[in-house]
Amino acid sequence: MPQKEQQARAIIDRLLKQSGWHLCDANEANIHSHRGVAVREFALQSGHGFADYPLYLDGAAAGIIEAKKEGHTLSGVETQADKYAQGLPAGLPAWRSPLPFAFQ
Repeated sequence: MPQKEQQARAIIDRLLKQSGWHLCDANEANIHSHRGVAVREFALQSGHGFADYPLYLDGAAAGIIEAKKEGHTLSGVETQADKYAQGLPAGLPAWRSPLPFAFQ
């Protein structure tokens, strides 16, 4: 992972923690462990890629964060985040489908 992307993720991690989100990697995720859980690098349905940070609230997916390095233009990123918001694997709890919140 390029250094600028690592720096951006470190900032996002810190801000999520400061906002009260429990942060975990996808391989150790327990979406019921805390009221708000943010999962790093979560695999979506085939053809939808990996979400940088799906957000779970009370055990159900509520939104997604698409992380970009500082200075990256956001044109085109909205489409990518919307695609991720529609790609939650079947069977995972969600407040609504597609997910109601997609942040860049």
